[in-house]
Amino acid sequence: MHLSNLSFLDWKRYAPCCLCGESRAIQHSVCQQCWDGLPWQKQHIHRHDIECFVSCHYDFPINRIIHQFKQQGKFEFIELLTACYLEKPKPRVQAIVPMPIATEKLIQRGFHPSYLLAKALSHHWQIPIWQPVSRHDGHAQRGLSRADRLSNLLDQFYLNTEHCRYKHVLMLDDVITTGASLAALQQQLEQLGCSQIQSMCLCDAVH
Repeated sequence: MHLSNLSFLDWKRYAPCCLCGESRAIQHSVCQQCWDGLPWQKQHIHRHDIECFVSCHYDFPINRIIHQFKQQGKFEFIELLTACYLEKPKPRVQAIVPMPIATEKLIQRGFHPSYLLAKALSHHWQIPIWQPVSRHDGHAQRGLSRADRLSNLLDQFYLNTEHCRYKHVLMLDDVITTGASLAALQQQLEQLGCSQIQSMCLCDAVH
């Protein structure tokens, strides 16, 4: 059967794997072999006194997938990336807080990666998205030490509301390195009045 003759639902059923392009996609747009071959980690790590659940090591092919999603707008990878998050049980939180993005970065990219991933998870878990923290345009973090990253970020995040709508929240990001971004975001959420803050990232880039 030729793919061009299939309906959308049938096409999804017979579509090739989005990674190898050879085997038929079994789940999450990938074949079973590619799914099993992802650099799984599936554990909690600790950075800046924050416990964060991560799904994978930042290795091939997940690092390439994240890069293409964020830098090239390859939205077809959202299903796969969302599935990686879903390897963790549904968190007992009231809302998902995606990592804030600076306005200049949003204009440059044209979309907010963490928000799109949070939106997909919100749909699966039936948990609302909440964005009480915004981010100033600032200097890049690349090349800074762990201490300098945190100091730089503390000045970049700010509350855009005085009302704490949810007490129990999940901070969501794609890649964790030093954990400085999550620590800065958590500080703002605690200042607002959040009492239980969890965190989840796709990958750990330090191992």
